Amino acid sequence: MSTSTIRVLIVDDHPVVRDGLISMFAGDPDFEVVADAADGAEAVRLALALRPDVILLDLRMPGTDGLTTLATLAARGSAARILVLTTYDTDSHVLPALEAGATGYLLKDSPREELLRATRATARGQSVLSPAVATMLVERMRRPKNDALSKRELEILRLVAAGNTNREVAAGLFISEATVKTHLLNIYAKLGVGDRAAAVATAFQRRLLTPEPPAH
Repeated sequence: MSTSTIRVLIVDDHPVVRDGLISMFAGDPDFEVVADAADGAEAVRLALALRPDVILLDLRMPGTDGLTTLATLAARGSAARILVLTTYDTDSHVLPALEAGATGYLLKDSPREELLRATRATARGQSVLSPAVATMLVERMRRPKNDALSKRELEILRLVAAGNTNREVAAGLFISEATVKTHLLNIYAKLGVGDRAAAVATAFQRRLLTPEPPAH
């Protein structure tokens, strides 16, 4: 192995996707796939043990998802660069991932050469965005801001501010926990924040939420 070989960790909950990515990199001597993981918890354990140069990370996974994995790796001091590889190109997915520390964001339908080029760039610390994501971000910057939270989003944020967990919010509103998470990602994107605490603080600052009067 050359000393300049880029060591890669692949994280995706679909075995077929992992196998396909491993095959893609196997044909190029510049890369070495050191391991693959099916969820975020396993990815964190392998990343800290093996210290890969680049982690290819899916966002939607059962258990520990991609955003939580990004935050955990940052908190644990991982030096690996992270290239998000997903099927989702909406701003409610892209912005939180970039804010959480992803170096790049690529879609799974990207051609092999684009993926290899993006992985090389990520290893160098260069930001890589798929054309669709780059276009979306430019359009977002150009369009007039429409950051108004919907009635449902305000309802969820109010419950979060009161100290409720996602599970408690879901039970109180008779919706799934996954739906609560999706609403929270949209709220984070609209408010330009990366987590629930910042969302609540920003909502109070902008007077979207008002403190509850003390009980008598």
